[in-house]
Amino acid sequence: METFIDFFAQMPDWYKLAWIFICLSISWLLEGNIPLLQLGYRKWKHAGVNLIFLSTSLVINVLFGLATVGIFLWTQEQQFGFLHLLDLPVWAELLIAIMLLDFIAQYVAHYLLHKVKWMWKFHMVHHSDTKVDATTGTRHHPGDYLLRETFALGAIVISGMPFPYYLIYRITSILFTYLTHANIAVPVWLDKPLSLVFITPNMHKFHHHFERPWTDTNFGNIFSFWDRLFGTMVYDDPRKVRYGLDVLEDHTDEDVAYQFKIPFDKKIRTDY
Repeated sequence: METFIDFFAQMPDWYKLAWIFICLSISWLLEGNIPLLQLGYRKWKHAGVNLIFLSTSLVINVLFGLATVGIFLWTQEQQFGFLHLLDLPVWAELLIAIMLLDFIAQYVAHYLLHKVKWMWKFHMVHHSDTKVDATTGTRHHPGDYLLRETFALGAIVISGMPFPYYLIYRITSILFTYLTHANIAVPVWLDKPLSLVFITPNMHKFHHHFERPWTDTNFGNIFSFWDRLFGTMVYDDPRKVRYGLDVLEDHTDEDVAYQFKIPFDKKIRTDY
C-alpha cells in the first residue's frame, strides 16, 4: 500500500493530464459502440465547445494547485485535521479521505449549486448541454469549478489528509465523471446493482433532465449512498430523459459566448 501511495506522491503533472484524455478516449469508444441514444449531432463540434470549458478548468486547477500545496504543507506541519488524531491503516485513511471529499466537494457543493440562486446561475452552464455525452463532464463555467475547488479545500483542512490521498480522489473522480456522463447503454442488470454503492451512467442521466424535480436529484459523483441517505436519489429508464434546461433555448447550448455570460444575465429565469 505504501508503494501505491508513493506512486501518486511522485506522479508528474503530465500524468494527470494524460489520465483525463485516456478516460475521455475510453468513453468515446464506448459511446461509438454501445450508444444509449442516437443524439444526431456533430460530435466534434460539440466536443470543441465543451473542451473550451475544460481549458478554463485546467487553468484554475493550476492556480488552485499552488494554494493547495501550501495548505497541505501547513496541515502536515501543524498536524491539523481529524486524521492526525486517528491511528488507522493507510487504506482506511484513504477511504475516509475519498468519502469525505466526495461528500463535501461533490454532494454538498453540488446540492448548493442547485439550491442557491447565484450559484445555480453558474451551474446552469453544465446543465444547458442538450447532447449529454462524455465531454459534458468537462463543461463547467469557471465560477462553478472555482466553487467546487473551494469546497475541496475545506475538506482537506478538516481532515488534514496528505496530498497523495487528494490526488487519488481526483483521479477516481475524473474516471467517474466521464463514464457517468458518457452516452453509453449499460444493461439494468449491471447498472442497478452498481448504483447501490456508486453513481452509474443510467443513474446520472436523470440529473440532466431538462426540468425539475428530476434536475434536483442524484447529486453524487462517486458514491450513491449520499443521495440514498438524504432522499435525493432517482432511478428509472434513462431513455425517458430530455437533456437541457427548460429556461434556456436549446440552440444556445453551443454558443460559447452566450454560455459564459449566463451567470450575469438577469433576464434568465432561475425558478427560485
